[in-house]
Amino acid sequence: MTTPITFSPSRERWLLLTVAGIQFTHILDFMIMMPLGPQFTRLFGISDAQFGLLVSAYTLSAGASGLLAATYVDRFDRRTLLLWLYALFALATLACGLAPGYGFLMGARIAAGVFGGVLSALAQTIVADVVPFERRGRAMGIVMSAFSFATVAGVPLGLWLASALGWHATFIGIALLCGVFLVGATLTLPPLRGHLQAGAPAIWRGLVEVLAERNHWRAFAMSALMMFTGFTVIPFITIYMQANVGLGDADIPFLYLVGGAVTLLTARWVGRLTDRHGKVPTFSRLALLVVLPIMATTLMPPIPLWAVLIVSTSFFAIMSGRMIPGMAIITSAAEPRLRGTFMVLNAAVQSAAMGLASLVGGLIIARDAAGRVEHYWVAGLIGVVASFASIAMARRLHLHGAPGPSRQS
Repeated sequence: MTTPITFSPSRERWLLLTVAGIQFTHILDFMIMMPLGPQFTRLFGISDAQFGLLVSAYTLSAGASGLLAATYVDRFDRRTLLLWLYALFALATLACGLAPGYGFLMGARIAAGVFGGVLSALAQTIVADVVPFERRGRAMGIVMSAFSFATVAGVPLGLWLASALGWHATFIGIALLCGVFLVGATLTLPPLRGHLQAGAPAIWRGLVEVLAERNHWRAFAMSALMMFTGFTVIPFITIYMQANVGLGDADIPFLYLVGGAVTLLTARWVGRLTDRHGKVPTFSRLALLVVLPIMATTLMPPIPLWAVLIVSTSFFAIMSGRMIPGMAIITSAAEPRLRGTFMVLNAAVQSAAMGLASLVGGLIIARDAAGRVEHYWVAGLIGVVASFASIAMARRLHLHGAPGPSRQS
């Protein structure tokens, strides 16, 4: 067993905020690609499927990187590893901003995915290492509010930069922000070596031990299904909103601004509900509820902006809200001694699922003679089926640290 890591409440809060800042830039770098989709298809003369491949390049490379990281992540101080990977991620994001065309941008996105995918796993591992089980829902709510802040502030600002100075400026701005958070992380993150006290496994032994546990496989399946639920739909929302619903470039930032603001408020609330009512029950309810905004989004006709905002805000709030109990479940399903290896493998699974879902969504949708998107609802229906399946898988997991014999605490 590893020695528990304990911090004072204020120290723990600063650590969570630092990790949330790193998550913010990592998530923003990934999210900003999707609302820029119409610009990329116009500027580069590419199809929707080729744009889907541009999104998938990041996630698939992150998945491959996660598989490699599983052989070494539990052998190093988590702070040192996080800082190195974050610095390399910042350089890859800068390369995206300097890309002269589609091919170079594809390569830079692959590089960003290699480092970004492991970053997310390390951030979640640090939270699970530092915060006790009974407070982990609230902690995940703080860290995952980075998604909401990226949505409410990062994406609209990134789109404004793209409109005023060109899309290159957006990625350069994210890279500069990474530099600021890198300095902050260097100053605030303490050494995190508690997992090394149990003895670092041999380079392949940890990977073998993680994969030998059936509970881990069920957790990976749940994780993949959670990602698949959203990413048959999410990469193509902006394209659909402009082609079918009739929104203009100036309207798109409002989707992220309003949706992100509401999600920023609901994330902490969902975290408290998760700890109060149980992780699996809370996840199950939200995974059922998300069906409504998924299908409403993919079947939306031309309607006023205020009506679009109701649907899109519900989509953002519930889709991100279910991730809070979902990730609390998955981090708790890992054997604590092997949590780092488990989490990078989980990140690889999530990235592969996102990449595959984006490819599937890009292959399903098509354009009619008038340029409108067709068959988007089919992609949404696939996401609905995945959400139902994730509920069934969550109920089969054993959670380490849960009080009593129940698996659904």
